[in-house]
Amino acid sequence: MRILLFTGKGGVGKTTLAAATAAALADRGGKTLVVSTDPAHSLGDAFGRPLGADPAPVDRDLHAVQVDPRGLVDATWQDLRGRLRQALTGVGVDALDAAELTVLPGVDEVLALTEVRRLAETGPWGTVVVDCGPTAETLRLLALPEAVSGYLRRMFGRPGERRWGEVAGAVRRLGDHLDGLRALLTDGDVTSVRLVLTPERVVAAETRRTLTALALRGIRVDGLVVNRVLPAPGRWGGAAGAWLRTRRAEQDTVLAELAAAGVPDPLVRSVEHRAAEPVGLPALRAIAAELYGAADPLASAAAGAAPLLRVSGTANGYRLRVALPLTPDARIDLARVDDDLAITVDGVRRLVALPEALRPCEVTGAECDPAGLLVFLSGGESR
Repeated sequence: MRILLFTGKGGVGKTTLAAATAAALADRGGKTLVVSTDPAHSLGDAFGRPLGADPAPVDRDLHAVQVDPRGLVDATWQDLRGRLRQALTGVGVDALDAAELTVLPGVDEVLALTEVRRLAETGPWGTVVVDCGPTAETLRLLALPEAVSGYLRRMFGRPGERRWGEVAGAVRRLGDHLDGLRALLTDGDVTSVRLVLTPERVVAAETRRTLTALALRGIRVDGLVVNRVLPAPGRWGGAAGAWLRTRRAEQDTVLAELAAAGVPDPLVRSVEHRAAEPVGLPALRAIAAELYGAADPLASAAAGAAPLLRVSGTANGYRLRVALPLTPDARIDLARVDDDLAITVDGVRRLVALPEALRPCEVTGAECDPAGLLVFLSGGESR
């Protein structure tokens, strides 16, 4: 079973491309489910039919569903929240403070991920294609299992403590569930992300930052899809031809800059801009044919995107290589947090467990190069 997540800046056409990919997979004979976690819920518009919270048939081997996070919150979270609030007031926390403490950050997104996992594991699907929200929301969604698990540990301590009574088991199960979600997201053989962009500088810059953010999370990116590439204007004359040549030249420049930033060509696919809005299965199949041809839509030339740590010795200590795709203007901050190295790139933070030999060392500096981040450490055992 494969889970393929589509995301990108708002308005780039990720819903259409997710739906087209799902249609192509179903046409190859695989049972396919396409799920929308995007609050905009435009997946039904792409297929030209209404969708609900239960999988509905779109074609013989293709089903679609729109996840309703608010409904999941009402059905699932409120009971546990009530128990947690009761437990807090029982150990002397003011009722108002207890109510505030039990507003779990990001619960909507956690439950949306939970529903995706449930649908993937309980249905007959060979592939689940997920139409996620815009990039910022997706990054928050994918970071939540780790963040919320830490929140629970700080808030409730060890779930097995007797003072929590019946709440302890519920909190422990939630923590285990979040760990399971994180494991699913970082299993590159099962889950991968496909980034959608349009050939514009602002969008491409956000895409490069997203590549780094996902690598920090240990989440595999298996492809980039450049949508709405203008057709070559040929010998067209007049104002329309001049406009097309200018815009296409700008798009080509953006794509060249993307390649120069270290994004390999096999990772990138493209789709031409269409005159008519692609709605319905015939239009989606036409997009898929242009996008994948006769190739398997799940095929990828991309390796896993998790940070790759490599250690080498120097005269004064060690060098730690962290393989990350970095933009020339990336803002990087490093800090030690116990036995971890906290790496922050453009506001996205990840704790990377240091190899045992490096834990006694101090970070003395760092530099970037085309291969990623090189961290220098001093001290530790002699080499």
